[in-house]
Amino acid sequence: MKYGRKDAKAYSREHMKGVWAAALTPFTDDHKIDEKGLSSNLAHWHNDLGIDGVFIAGKQGEFFSMSVPERKRTFEIAVDAAKKHGFQTIMSCSDQNMDVVIDLAKHAEAIGADYIVVHAPVLHFFKAQDETLYEYYRYIGEQVNIGIAMWSHPDSGYLMSPELCARIAELPTVVAIKYSVPREMYAKLTKLAGDKILVSTASEEEWLDNILELNWRLYLCSNPPYLFQTAADKRIREYTDLAFKGDAAGARKIRDSLNPVREAFKKTRPAEKPHAHAKYWQSLLGQAAGPVRRPMLELTDAEKSAIRAALAGCGLKLANPANEARSSAA
Repeated sequence: MKYGRKDAKAYSREHMKGVWAAALTPFTDDHKIDEKGLSSNLAHWHNDLGIDGVFIAGKQGEFFSMSVPERKRTFEIAVDAAKKHGFQTIMSCSDQNMDVVIDLAKHAEAIGADYIVVHAPVLHFFKAQDETLYEYYRYIGEQVNIGIAMWSHPDSGYLMSPELCARIAELPTVVAIKYSVPREMYAKLTKLAGDKILVSTASEEEWLDNILELNWRLYLCSNPPYLFQTAADKRIREYTDLAFKGDAAGARKIRDSLNPVREAFKKTRPAEKPHAHAKYWQSLLGQAAGPVRRPMLELTDAEKSAIRAALAGCGLKLANPANEARSSAA
């Protein structure tokens, strides 16, 4: 870790910025972690696609199907790659069991991860959660020194209010939030606590408007940065950089040009197979992907055929689909 406890907020504000991606975890055909494939993907994302940071072992990464040692191993692979290639890391320590959360958080801190993220837990009551959640994040922050990002999503069964998030933002090591909520909620939180934490959301489609209208500098994050970009077609990176430079019109033109890619991706995604769909699309771009683990479902041949056709016709420029992810040394 490159900062002390008292410097967590200042460090994150200076360094935690740009385009971050939530990693899918590649597996081998026998469902083991594809360590070489993960390392190769990470190198490709940073070196060829301009991705600034990676979110490891989250829901995109199928953490729910992985053992604690496997989750720790993905942390280690990411930290090793980050040291070699120069990107930043945030490790998902989300779990229903607090001992697991703390164990993962301590491991992330010990190996040199930049930050951790912890999903708001599933609670078996549907109102008056505020004190429970405040104490939840306060306790985690007392156990480790690493910067913590909150994460609120409908999967928890509720959404954390902007007022609660602003209260938690006062804690010394809480540095950010991945706030998967309607825009009016995250805009309100930005106004309430944007000087204390970095507010972001997972929607790539909303990223440009959030730069221009809310002065955001962090996209945290989902998989479009490596599914909607190739070494020959880095439009997310391009419109982000233009927006940061103040060229709103140029940024919007490039952002909007990706609409056919977004539509192709959405229209071919089976409702129950988001991970398998994203992994197959990823594999067509030459990246390591492999199968999903149970309980996730695999694609049918017909679904794969539809994805291939949609990708071929969406206008995304492919550098070399067979070798693109291998273009950077792992």
